[in-house]
Amino acid sequence: MGWFLKFIDSSVGKKLVMALTGLFLYLFLIEHVIANLLLLNNDNGEAYTIYAEVLGSSYNIPLRIIEFGLFFFLLYHSINGARLWWTNRKAKGIPYLVNRASENSSFFSRFMIQSGSIIFIFLVIHLKSFFVNYRLGNPGDTMYQGVVKTFENPLYSWFYIFAMILLAFHLVHAFQSAFQTLGLRHNKYTPFLKSFGVILSILICAGFALIPVYFLYLHNAGGY
Repeated sequence: MGWFLKFIDSSVGKKLVMALTGLFLYLFLIEHVIANLLLLNNDNGEAYTIYAEVLGSSYNIPLRIIEFGLFFFLLYHSINGARLWWTNRKAKGIPYLVNRASENSSFFSRFMIQSGSIIFIFLVIHLKSFFVNYRLGNPGDTMYQGVVKTFENPLYSWFYIFAMILLAFHLVHAFQSAFQTLGLRHNKYTPFLKSFGVILSILICAGFALIPVYFLYLHNAGGY
């Protein structure tokens, strides 16, 4: 067990953990955006309410296990990313301001820690608004009604959209970096993986961003 802890604490181990946890979270985002698009159904939230009730059932033990795993991976991914960034920064020995960053890294990679930090703040607010209030509290209305109230607030909705833009940048680099870490680097599949990662990242975040846009500007007007 000691060798395993030493390995995941090494530079290579940290990168591998970032890749594996990142891909797991990527898969969760795909599932999450598909489920959240149920909010756009013209059924007064019936489909989404059923989904939320199934997801929130205390008897759904497998989902509770997955949920705890998701929180663990998210927290570990965030902490590990910050540690990896700090280790890389110390190794360079000079501030980024005097480093020719554009010659040594991609546009996306230079802002991973900044975008990741803002996304983490957004997640805390998002979880407080929905998970804490509707899974651990007693708000007095359904999850769908809570979503409508929350996203009809322009301040929250535009912060949500801004966070999704940052998430798209974050995912583009994360997707490519994960596969490079796992060994798929500079081969015939690299151009396809890069293009696929960009397209998939944009689609995921556009799907999320569509929800606040809908409730801000289309919901009260009768939808599409």
